[in-house]
Amino acid sequence: MFSVEAIKEWIMMIPIVLIALTFHEFAHAWVSTKLGDPTPRMTGRLSLNPLAHLDPVGAILMLVTRFGWAKPVQINARYYKNPKLGMALTAAAGPLMNLLIAIVSMLLYTLVFIITYKTRVIPEVVCDEIGYFLQLLALVNLSFMVFNIIPIPPLDGSRVLSIILPTNAYFWVQKYERYSFILIIVLSLSGFFGRFIGAGVGFIMNQIIGLCNLIVQAVL
Repeated sequence: MFSVEAIKEWIMMIPIVLIALTFHEFAHAWVSTKLGDPTPRMTGRLSLNPLAHLDPVGAILMLVTRFGWAKPVQINARYYKNPKLGMALTAAAGPLMNLLIAIVSMLLYTLVFIITYKTRVIPEVVCDEIGYFLQLLALVNLSFMVFNIIPIPPLDGSRVLSIILPTNAYFWVQKYERYSFILIIVLSLSGFFGRFIGAGVGFIMNQIIGLCNLIVQAVL
């Protein structure tokens, strides 16, 4: 039987997952478009509509495990002046967007805390609920970011890594990309992703919390 806290978290996770997936994919589409590729716009991916990006299986995994995937944004690297650099920049945009959302979420949480402490305008119970949502939003986005920077195709980390690979190695990786999904499943079942993502999220979250604590100390 689910507890009230568990039900509350599941309800909060729905908009959080939609935000993480949508903004991640929109960032890919936006950067690719800025680099001269019309494909994201033509395929309807230059959008903040969650339905344009949602992959049901990946979204469900995000709800359950806090890492998953959306529908990949279709791009055409032939439109880039430098295809390898363009691919790397487009790939990096998604994880960087998730990092930005996490930072903004924690800064908003800090702002709510300061306002509540100084003015008491916001009831503490409301502050607690807002704070819980914003912290969960930050954690999910960081989890999605760390998962995607793993350098295994087709994850974003492999695209970023490709910029330093020799051309022959780059095309070799692309050739066997379709088999890498098996490796992702194996690593998921082995618990590797859970340990790796947990360590990465913990480290980054501690840095963000440290920044927020400095702001609180300066204001209060």
